[in-house]
Amino acid sequence: MDDLFSVAGKTAVVTGGSRGIGLMIARGLVEGGARVYVSSRKAQACERVAEELTPAGECVAVPADLSSEAGCRGLAEVVGEREAAVQVLVNNAGATWGAALEEYPGAAWDKVLDLNLKGPFFLTRALLPLLEAGAAPGDPARVINVGSIDGLRVPPWPTYAYSASKAGLHQLTRVLARELGPRGITVNAIAPGPFESKMMAETLRRFGDEIAAAAPLGRIGRPDDMAGAARYLASRAGAYVTGVVLPVDGGLTL
Repeated sequence: MDDLFSVAGKTAVVTGGSRGIGLMIARGLVEGGARVYVSSRKAQACERVAEELTPAGECVAVPADLSSEAGCRGLAEVVGEREAAVQVLVNNAGATWGAALEEYPGAAWDKVLDLNLKGPFFLTRALLPLLEAGAAPGDPARVINVGSIDGLRVPPWPTYAYSASKAGLHQLTRVLARELGPRGITVNAIAPGPFESKMMAETLRRFGDEIAAAAPLGRIGRPDDMAGAARYLASRAGAYVTGVVLPVDGGLTL
């Protein structure tokens, strides 16, 4: 069992890894023995996380703005200068925007879709040579996209671009899974429910008890819940799973 769920010796790239869900996943992979490249737009935040996680294993900060194709290519080039192969890519970097229907700006659509939907596509494409090099018989390379339960249901808040981008990311996951399976790469998505993060902080402050009570398991997500889901998909235990959107939400979408 320890070997089946092990990520020891793998090289992983985690975007948006300096806080929230990305940090939960990065920590879980580092503590499991993977060498993890953590990326986010803010260099200081990246460096701080790398310093924090390094005592538990190998963690390298690689700041990048993944809202553009050039930024995605730049991150791939930096990782490629250091590594001959990558076994795990976690596309987690994301943004949200809430506003009333009558006031929802075009800039919100551009910002949110550029980072949440176009970014994972362009970064996956840029890292394809390294991911193909990281694939092994019986243990393919992995792409893990972080979607949202708001891409599976109608959200209770006016986050039009966010929910649309996450639904699109779930479908992109399926499309890429069929495309990249023959190339030795699985593509899956995690659809988180409510977790402690900067993006969710105000919502949880105002409605946290109500949200927790609405879930069959009666609570919001904890860091180990997210780390465990990512470790499963990244380990040999998840080697025969592809094209799946896995809700990690305590049953909230039920």
